[in-house]
Amino acid sequence: MAGVKEAVMKAVSMIRVADIIDVIIITMILYYIFSFLKDTRAGQVIKGVVLIFICTQITSWLKLYATNYLFSTIIQIGAVALVVVFQPELRKALSRIGSGSSLVKELFAIDRESGHNRFESYLAIILKATYDLAATKTGTLMVFERTTNLGEISATGTPVDAELSIELIKNIFYPKAPLHDGAAIIRDFRIHAAGCVLPLSKNNALSSDLGTRHKAGTGMSEESDA
Repeated sequence: MAGVKEAVMKAVSMIRVADIIDVIIITMILYYIFSFLKDTRAGQVIKGVVLIFICTQITSWLKLYATNYLFSTIIQIGAVALVVVFQPELRKALSRIGSGSSLVKELFAIDRESGHNRFESYLAIILKATYDLAATKTGTLMVFERTTNLGEISATGTPVDAELSIELIKNIFYPKAPLHDGAAIIRDFRIHAAGCVLPLSKNNALSSDLGTRHKAGTGMSEESDA
């Protein structure tokens, strides 16, 4: 027992601060990767990749040269294929890393001039406009930009850059208005653009009863934190 205790104490004494930091960084990276893959279709594919990798190691150990060559080739080709197939997921992950700030951004920002919480008036406008549009069964699609920049999406519509108001929201989505058939991008408490085209969700598990607006809204939330 004394020998074991001495060995443990010696091993602990050899641990450096840099080693602890190294482990923490790797843990955070792995946690982020697994959290990201859990909510995407890439998760199932990664399981297959891991299985092929294990088979490659086993065939190498058993000296099954032909089979090992086949698995090795699959891994090499598959690495390129995965980048192409999962380009949306990779872009989403890089976008999250690039944002690097709070997910709520200015949502609860305080207006220093008036001393009031801007979010309260912001929410009241959205709720009132949504209630009025729902009463007339008018379809509406509003995207609230947070940390992921939606410049590419805004470019598909018409620039507005106007102060958020109930009347403006209702006018944009009036059925005979030129910008009603699209989404409005709301950025920093202003309507940034309207009539924007959103990416449709590729999730096959969605109900077939959902229309294009629902799939567009889902698609936008899949590719950003909006």
